Order: sequence, then C-alpha cells, then structure tokens
Amino acid sequence: MKLLSFQLQTPDGPAARIGALVDGDRVVDLTSACYVQLLMDRSCDPRAAARIARALVPPDMVAFIEGGKRTLDAAREALNAVLNGDELPTETKVIHPLKSLKLLPAVPRPPMFRDFMAFEEHVKGSVQAMGLGEVPKMWYEFPVFYKGNVQSLAAHGEDVLWPSYSRLLDFELEMAAIIGRRGADIPEERAGEHIFGFTILNDFSARDVQGQEMSVGLGPAKGKDFRTGTALGPWIVTADELPDPYNLRMRVRVNGEMWSEGRSGTIHWRFEQMIAHASRSETLYPGEVFGSGTVGRGCGLELGRWLKPGDVVELEIEGIGVLRNRVVRPGR
Repeated sequence: MKLLSFQLQTPDGPAARIGALVDGDRVVDLTSACYVQLLMDRSCDPRAAARIARALVPPDMVAFIEGGKRTLDAAREALNAVLNGDELPTETKVIHPLKSLKLLPAVPRPPMFRDFMAFEEHVKGSVQAMGLGEVPKMWYEFPVFYKGNVQSLAAHGEDVLWPSYSRLLDFELEMAAIIGRRGADIPEERAGEHIFGFTILNDFSARDVQGQEMSVGLGPAKGKDFRTGTALGPWIVTADELPDPYNLRMRVRVNGEMWSEGRSGTIHWRFEQMIAHASRSETLYPGEVFGSGTVGRGCGLELGRWLKPGDVVELEIEGIGVLRNRVVRPGR
C-alpha cells in the first residue's frame, strides 16, 4: 500500500488521519473505512464501532506502524470492503480526492530521525566541491549519520521557509526507510525485517552556515535545523510493494527543469547495514526515519547550482512518487 498522513477538519478541530492512495488520485481514510466495515457487518452499534475502529486501525502513523501485521491486515481488509461494497453509509466520509487534502509529513512525529551519508559519489563530490581533499578513511569503516530535528518536518506541497541567517539554501535527494519493528543489536541479515516501508526525503541545507559549524568539528546544527528544513513524503510505500529498493531511478527537477539523475543501486551502505550499526547497544523504535543521504549529484553543492526564493523543487524516486516543495523567503 501507499500510506499517507493527512489532516481533516472535524468539529473538535484539525485531526490527523491515515489514508491509502487508490488509483493515484483518491485517498481512503483507513480508520473510517474500518468503522464503515464494522457497520456494514452489523456487528456493533456506531459508538462501539468507532472505538473498535480506532483500536484496529489507529489514525496516527506511528501508532499504525507499531500495530505491525495486525494493523496492516485490518487496514487492507477494511480497504477492500469499502472499495468492493455496493453501498456505503452516508454519514461518514471515507474516500477523498487527493487534491482536496492537506498532507502531513509521511511520519508526522517520528520518534527519531537519523540521516546517513551512504552514497560514495556524493561524499566524493561534496569533498571536492568544498576543497577538502579526499574522503575520510573512516567513512569506509561504518555508516555515519547525524540525528536531525523531528519537530521541523515539512510535508509534500508545503512551503519550505528559507532560514533568515543563510544565503545558500540547498536541496538533497534522499530515500528514507521507516522502521517497523522494535529491536536492538539487530544483525544485518535480519535488518530488512525491521523495515516498514520507504519514502522520499529532502534534507534542505543552509550550506554557508553548515560549513562554518562543521569547521570546528561539530554539527550540522543550524545548517539543518530550521522550520520545515526536512521534507518527508508524499507517502510511505510499504516494503512488500517495493521488493528491490536498490534498483530505482532518482531525479531532481527545479522549476520543471531536470537538474540531476541517479540510481539507488549506487548506494555504498545499504539500509540493512545502517540499521545493524545504529542498533548496536541501542533500541530502535517503530516509526523512526533512516535517511540514505544524498544520491550522487543529488544536491546543488555538487552541481554548482543554488536555489533561489520561489523555486519549486521536485524529488522523484521510481516506485515511490514525487515530493514537491517551494522554497520561500518569509517577509518577501
């Protein structure tokens, strides 16, 4: 399934929901679909059906992922029941046009965000662009990462706010794996079992500030941590729908112009190796986001091209979709 987080207006205010993308342009509210299924089966009254539906198919993405196979099976059963049902109760809106929805980040509140540097071509290109010589030897010893700000995520279609303290804003084309099972000291050969699905990540970077921070041996900090600085979406493709994540075309377009193209198969450190390394003497939790790092030539730093206010950046990964964001300078 392609699972997305979106926001609905309710009598109690905005509420997050979980949806399944159908036919590329419709979204089935999965918790509501489960509720409708229970009503169609006439197994309980509406109040009990609502309570059971939220337990079987939680409307929060992290809780949904924590539910594991039980929740996925319930969601698929409810989806099939709604799509194949002849009559739906009219009091509940179950199917929405995709274009009518306000999307949220694929995982709106992940318990952790780790971003790796897994593509050798990107590391070489970045080192060369910054005049730093050769790739550090330790990069080949284990997959390195930084921990990002889980409160600064942006959704597909949301404007990314240019940080006031930066002159050079850059994009970064990345794939992200979402952790589906709790675990610690996970062996590499079992790590794939802990992947719930995949999405697209744009790790926007204030390059001038990032360079200053990392020159003293720490960071990135404000080079990455700013409102809407990490875009995640548009949805999660469950792992069973993407059997080979290492054979996908990856593209960057800015204002409709192709800037870059790469392939996921050029990755040096695979997600299974990232998971095994990160879980050493540490517990991973459902909903955590693991960024791949930038694919080779997947950022402006390597290309010698920089974003301008008003630019629309589209990141596309074959089999997943397109993540689109406009960069804007507040107050201008």
